[in-house]
Amino acid sequence: MTAKRVSVYVDGFNLYHALDDLAENHLKWLDLWALSETLIRADEALTAVKYFSAYATWIPESYRRHQRYVAALQSRGVQFIEGRFKETFRRCKGCGVRYTAHEEKETDVNIGAHLMADGLKDRFDRALVISADTDLNEAVTLARAETPTKQIHIVAPPGRKRRNSVALFEITVGRVRRSLLPEQIIWDGKAITRPVEYDPPRA
Repeated sequence: MTAKRVSVYVDGFNLYHALDDLAENHLKWLDLWALSETLIRADEALTAVKYFSAYATWIPESYRRHQRYVAALQSRGVQFIEGRFKETFRRCKGCGVRYTAHEEKETDVNIGAHLMADGLKDRFDRALVISADTDLNEAVTLARAETPTKQIHIVAPPGRKRRNSVALFEITVGRVRRSLLPEQIIWDGKAITRPVEYDPPRA
């Protein structure tokens, strides 16, 4: 029997903030391909993992760390779909001072577009969308309607199931802990080393 194909779509910042809430920084050095393999069934095969995120280019240290993480994911076969941040001007309600803020743009649209296109192109039998963002619910509903032979499920990041009641299940912290990237990866002739911020705690 041919294994059913599974594609996984990861809302990068939604997952990141869920991991940040766990207050265990080393869990952010997460192998999304390995994690996705823990989510599929015995009669399924993982065929694609897509990571949707954007670089905070105005914060140099964060930008470099994120670039390193993306390279590590790509070495595992994860596809990176880049969004962007948009500058917005806001006013402090307390003092009235105007300040510049940044809003992530395009991720929800990118996830919805890739999900629909991959379904219509018959690139998966089942799709998992890792996010607790309810803004994605309509995109998933529409993709299901347009590709009735496909199974499409939302999977909540750790601790986020309560934020989206339609999620099939929540990823456990145990799955995350078992799916971390190694300290160093050699890819395309270059070494990718885990940032010191993501070093695990000493025993």
